Amino acid sequence: MLWGYVESVPGSASGAHPCPRPDPARAVPGTGTRGGSPAPRRRPPPARAARGCGCLPTLIGVTALTGGLVVGGMWLLWGRDLPEVSDLDVINFSGQTRVFDRRGELIGTLTPSLASGTSVNRELLGQKQISSWLQKAVVASEDRRFYSHNGVDLIGVTRGLLKGLLRNDLEGGSSITQQVVKNTLLSDLKGARTAERKFKEAVLAYQVDRRFNKDQILNAYLNVIYWGDGGQQDIIGAGAAARAYFKKEPWELNLAESVYLATIIPAPNRRYKEFEAYRPLMKSVLTRMVEDGQITKQQAEQAWITPIYPAGWRLGWKDDGTLRSAVLERPSRLEENLNGMTPPGQKYRYLSYLQEVERELAGKVGKGALYRGGKIFTGMDLQAQQAAERASQQAQLPDGATLGLAQVNPQNGEVLALVGQKLTGGRPAEWNNATQSRRQVGSSIKPLLYTLALEQGWKQSDTILDAPITGDYQPKNYSGTWTGVYVSMRYALNHSLNLPTVRMGQALGVTAFENKLRDLGLTPPRDGGLSLSIGTLEASPLQMAAAYAPFANGGIYYAPSTVRRMEDPQGKVLYQRPDPAGKRVWDKRVAWLGLDMIRGVVNDLSAYQGGLATRARIDGWQVGGKTGTTNDVKDLWFAGVTPLTSGAVWVGKQEGGPLPGWAYSGDVPTPVWQAATAGALAGRESATFVPPEGVVYRTYYRLNMAFLTENADQPPVGHDGSRRPTEPEMPPPSPRPNRRNPPRHLHPPRSRCPLNLSLPNLPHRRPPPGETRPANRRPASHPSANPCPTCPRRLNLSRLSLYQSNPCPPSLDRASPCRMSLCLMSLCRANLSRMHLRPKNPCPATRPSPRPTPGCRPN
Repeated sequence: MLWGYVESVPGSASGAHPCPRPDPARAVPGTGTRGGSPAPRRRPPPARAARGCGCLPTLIGVTALTGGLVVGGMWLLWGRDLPEVSDLDVINFSGQTRVFDRRGELIGTLTPSLASGTSVNRELLGQKQISSWLQKAVVASEDRRFYSHNGVDLIGVTRGLLKGLLRNDLEGGSSITQQVVKNTLLSDLKGARTAERKFKEAVLAYQVDRRFNKDQILNAYLNVIYWGDGGQQDIIGAGAAARAYFKKEPWELNLAESVYLATIIPAPNRRYKEFEAYRPLMKSVLTRMVEDGQITKQQAEQAWITPIYPAGWRLGWKDDGTLRSAVLERPSRLEENLNGMTPPGQKYRYLSYLQEVERELAGKVGKGALYRGGKIFTGMDLQAQQAAERASQQAQLPDGATLGLAQVNPQNGEVLALVGQKLTGGRPAEWNNATQSRRQVGSSIKPLLYTLALEQGWKQSDTILDAPITGDYQPKNYSGTWTGVYVSMRYALNHSLNLPTVRMGQALGVTAFENKLRDLGLTPPRDGGLSLSIGTLEASPLQMAAAYAPFANGGIYYAPSTVRRMEDPQGKVLYQRPDPAGKRVWDKRVAWLGLDMIRGVVNDLSAYQGGLATRARIDGWQVGGKTGTTNDVKDLWFAGVTPLTSGAVWVGKQEGGPLPGWAYSGDVPTPVWQAATAGALAGRESATFVPPEGVVYRTYYRLNMAFLTENADQPPVGHDGSRRPTEPEMPPPSPRPNRRNPPRHLHPPRSRCPLNLSLPNLPHRRPPPGETRPANRRPASHPSANPCPTCPRRLNLSRLSLYQSNPCPPSLDRASPCRMSLCLMSLCRANLSRMHLRPKNPCPATRPSPRPTPGCRPN
């Protein structure tokens, strides 16, 4: 019946329909024929019943539009700065590029390499050099649809998205092609589980799949995948994995060993240590390989019962392939196997320098030209490089510490030597601390600020207050104490005082200092403020070596460079370094004044007197430099110059963190710098710094200092950190005081005192309560009262009020300088018996040390 048809249509009485339709069974009054006869019933249009309301197409359209907008937005946000997939072309290169030093001697070769995060595999194997069993096992374990998708496995991506929605985890679903992209082209994202990384992975994987065939992509994957921790170096690539785990070459692996290596890829360090837990997974992979037609069932069964023995494990097997026992005895066997089987071509000499050559040229000629063969001529000084590597091997560092060392030629900026790690005889880590690390430089930045002050008219004899500053920022001297007196610039730098340095930064202006640092190739932090003056800037040893070079060459900064020229295999020049174009950052005379100050740091004080850089001295050569230490002793520095070299050494922990409290910058990096520089200069004709015209020397505080001719005879000027200098208060001329009527205030002379202390007004010492002294009676002379070696007065220690815990020796010796100078309390030409020192001891407490340290040693 017609009604039956109508009732069977969705939306009838048997079920509601989303789109209402008229019910023909209902009579509408006034719509019939004349006479009230019923109107003929109409059959509803079939097309209307079949078409429905069109909601599904609308929903699909809205979804597609939304998806398109999302993808378009992601492309605008992340798709315009994608790396070039051509960087993976190295998997097709087999040439070797030879590298020569500045004198034309062969120092090494560059071979194709692929970065895997912070590690680099410099042994790229071809497809025929890797076991076919391993190739098949990896595909079955990691990406079964590898040969059928276009770089992105949509099924795997969908599964990964569902996992992300349900478990809030974006990991999972990556194809082999995507993992190649992640470990090479997107290594800077460091594997972050973000939508940005996933989007870029997918786009680049599609481009890689179009550019390379599947065998090339799989080969690249097997060369860059991370296979575990090998001690000093990661296990990267199939070659390293075969040697570390089974002490075999990668083409010698059998099916059982290949399946084991494939199963531990997702989490190699954990799965290696849990052999029993992941043994069943090997059977699953073998089953997949049978299902995919990669192997036969008989081959799978034979592989299952084949015993395997990963390095470090003692395993017992039953005949059916199950374990009888499993004990992890020596995990260190991985590192031993890896080091013992390193191919001869991988034992690079001068690895750090070759790394920098590779990095510099890759951006200029491209990796294609870089690895197709040819010759590269560098600025390396082979003698300097060998001396630097010896210094690194012999360096006495705290446990867990490493180093970075760089030396440049001050006259043109060419890099003479680079060492990026503490060398131990094995292959060093790939991370190059000499060029890649950025660490706070500490007090090694101070000479740059002091030279800026000299550029603005200050003199080495000018004094600045050693006292806390006002405001929220409250720096301290290294010792944690302060003297409250005006000290000269020379003294403040020799003793690396922070408070006078910060006051100097206040007076000069942080902006001016930041601009000068940029001129020197350094990048100051955005919000450094006054802390910048005492070394919160981060830099590499190569940057610091280049920043110190203007002290040695008359004020010109040269950007450091390793490469002079590159030729292709036919001799055509692909790259020629332009003639060095230096930038003048200091006037010649100002640069000489700065050089004179850092030479004072090395030479003014002996080790007994608390000199900070005495271990940088090199017999027969002029040396200048400065130490540096950061908070909590996290970073130790020394940067210095000679007439032929400029270099810097950093020592610290690779992962960061404090060093032992006994570690001093003068004792740890300074000897490393001295050994490397002395080795580089050995046998060379001696050279000296040549002063420019317009510079003269004057003696202040028994030190011979350099001055500009026009202000050499001007009196010292006192500074308190404000923009306006203040003249030190000097007494009016008066007759020489006698012992019976001493003056109420004592003032030092303008010069003569070797420690350059400008004293505040010191009141006459009043007797303590209850003590009486007969009138007009001269104080008794103490038996230890001796003449000060710098003035004719006797120092009466019996009347000197010292802090109870003062570590300074209380006696004087005629044969040695006044020991009080070690504690910043040498008050030359002043009668100590008439002075009352503040209760707080200005002598810094010595730091714990495994050996006695003479004197007080601020950094």
